[in-house]
Amino acid sequence: MTGPEHDLTDPQRRALRIEIAVVLAVTFALSAYTALLSLIEGVLLGLSGQTVALNPQRSSFSLIDLGFNLASLFQLLAWGALAIYLLWRSGIGPAQVGLGRIRWRPDVLGGIGLALLIGVPGLALYQIARILGANASVEPAELNDTWWRIPVLLLLSFGNGWAEEVIVVGFLLTRLRQLRVNPWVALAISSLLRGAYHLYQGFGAGLGNLAMGLVFGYAWQRTGRLWPLIIAHTVIDAVAFVGYSLLAGRLGWLQ
Repeated sequence: MTGPEHDLTDPQRRALRIEIAVVLAVTFALSAYTALLSLIEGVLLGLSGQTVALNPQRSSFSLIDLGFNLASLFQLLAWGALAIYLLWRSGIGPAQVGLGRIRWRPDVLGGIGLALLIGVPGLALYQIARILGANASVEPAELNDTWWRIPVLLLLSFGNGWAEEVIVVGFLLTRLRQLRVNPWVALAISSLLRGAYHLYQGFGAGLGNLAMGLVFGYAWQRTGRLWPLIIAHTVIDAVAFVGYSLLAGRLGWLQ
């Protein structure tokens, strides 16, 4: 188990660097790599003509499709749980990274406020990027094809928020702090990673998520609370997955 930052030995620091590399390699660094390849392919083919499907149907059989979606959900939950476990093994409990008991005002209301702070400018940035031809068009999920679609999309919204905020903020920034990385440099690393694994949606999505990472990471550095970030991310994804699909057909400017 690792001790406080000033007590870390060289082997312990080396172990933390290896741990960061391994965790990111099997989670969001790999996603960033594939997203970058998708972006390069989109640019070569003409990005403005590309379509990104939000949670597309994965099987023509409803129950198998459900199984694939549940597997994705369990993977996201497991990624976050792995990061929490590794922190706990090193003497850093969940409460120390902001995952203590949820509180109504700082966590729930704070999360909704963060969602509004990020969501409204993010939608505007997406539309500007689309107009400039720097974003892929988005194909909303089909919500009426089966009874389980909306509940599973809402669960996936939480899964995304849980995995991304736990790993990219709680885990990564904690480990970088232990390694005595400058807080602003650590914040930049976390935000760049977040932006990179959204590049498959185009430059606008990458920049929007980079900005989101700066706001979320700074909020965590200031408050030490991770639940507001998870709640905000869940709300944003729920609107994107479900709300967008419900409204896209009625509001032409969303399409």
